[in-house]
Amino acid sequence: MLKAVLFDMDGVIVDTEPLHRKAYYQMFNDFNIVVDDTLYESFTGQSTINICKRLVDHFNLKDAPEALVNIKRQHFKYLFENDSSLVLIDGVLERIKDYHANGLKLVVASSASMPNIERIFNRFDLNKYFMGKFSGADLEKSKPHPEIFIKAAAHTEYNKSECMVIEDSTNGIKAAHAAGIFCAGFKSEHSTGQDYTLANVVVSNFVQLAYTEANHFFKH
Repeated sequence: MLKAVLFDMDGVIVDTEPLHRKAYYQMFNDFNIVVDDTLYESFTGQSTINICKRLVDHFNLKDAPEALVNIKRQHFKYLFENDSSLVLIDGVLERIKDYHANGLKLVVASSASMPNIERIFNRFDLNKYFMGKFSGADLEKSKPHPEIFIKAAAHTEYNKSECMVIEDSTNGIKAAHAAGIFCAGFKSEHSTGQDYTLANVVVSNFVQLAYTEANHFFKH
């Protein structure tokens, strides 16, 4: 029986991707690098520091990856506070309330930094529904490594077989699969170029993951 849900954040709870994209491209301009769509899409689900390490290697930059991270975060913080286009994903709040009302333990397990997770949770008043938050930026390995989901599942004190992950990215789905946790792949218009083959079930909206529906998937 389903007892806990581990949520990815970006692309699942909130669509910060357009803001991250603006912030990244502003940073690319600052460092005079040209990143094509294919390279950019390959970053999905990875932590900012790992992305910036890849950029430094790829473009042979003399700057430290941390310097790129800092500039990108400055741009993102400004956009977060000033860009009105940031909203929750359609239907997710209803689902969070549904799970919470049915006694499920909810944990967020995101590659975002903890300050960004806290910003989102405070802005949209989500803290009261979740019993834990995990940031990939605080861990040794980022998705597709399973560490974040193994830790998040352990935090619920339930067996991994009683947990479900909701993910929208190739790297996140791989991480859930490697952790041995049932994964619902959330395929929305925000998640382009991602691979859902390792997900146990693929949905395109949160109505399909209502508590009763989710339990039905889970048993099968």
